[in-house]
Amino acid sequence: MDYPKIETLLTLAERAGDAIMKIYNGAIEVEEKDDKSPLTQADLAAHKVISEGLASLTPDIPVLSEEGGIPDYAVRQGWQAYWLVDPLDGTKEFIKRNGEFTVNIALIENGKAVRAVVLAPALGTAYWGSKDGAFKRDAEGQVEEIRCRPLPEADWKVLVSRSHRAPEVDALLDKIPPHEPVSAGSSLKFCLIAEGSADFYPRLGLTSEWDTAAGQCVLEAAGGAVIKTDGKVLRYNTKDELLNPYFLAVSTAKYDWVSLL
Repeated sequence: MDYPKIETLLTLAERAGDAIMKIYNGAIEVEEKDDKSPLTQADLAAHKVISEGLASLTPDIPVLSEEGGIPDYAVRQGWQAYWLVDPLDGTKEFIKRNGEFTVNIALIENGKAVRAVVLAPALGTAYWGSKDGAFKRDAEGQVEEIRCRPLPEADWKVLVSRSHRAPEVDALLDKIPPHEPVSAGSSLKFCLIAEGSADFYPRLGLTSEWDTAAGQCVLEAAGGAVIKTDGKVLRYNTKDELLNPYFLAVSTAKYDWVSLL
């Protein structure tokens, strides 16, 4: 099947980003979902743009979005390919107006994210990944190919979630080589490792599959990996629930990360 080009997905993400920024620059009204997580009109506006756009581009490929309905696994397990979308990843960062939120669109094939875009509309940056590599477009519109940096012996840069830091992460940080903790929000953490600005992101807390797929695709395309605490690669649409297990996003798979746990 001929999938949409990255440029087409970026344009769609930018349309969603425009819808988000209209609300970001005005009054933000916050509701609470059943799981107690926040919901804004920006989440819903971006969902509408992306879901309608993907339905038009690829009407035969299902769309699974955080703000849409979730089919039973009996239906989903028959999907060989589908779109996995987080229309506004980092809603808490959006509400805080710190700019660290993203639009995530990923194409999943047989449990693996194979093509994805991550747009940070408030920062003016975009990342994407596919079999052709990983790339970043900065706020000035300059595009460059990105790669993870070699893992240094010391002075690692370790990413921690700005709004979801778990005590298990603090315990892990006490055991690793000398490092600098860096707080960041949303799927930007995967992208910072992909561009060589950081080395390691331990997520020892709950996330959902739409939170990680696009960022994982960019990171893997840049030479990194996302592994579970058993050392296996994080996969998608393999079970009834959409919660991820704990994982480590890393700049290289050639290090015994699991031994740190």
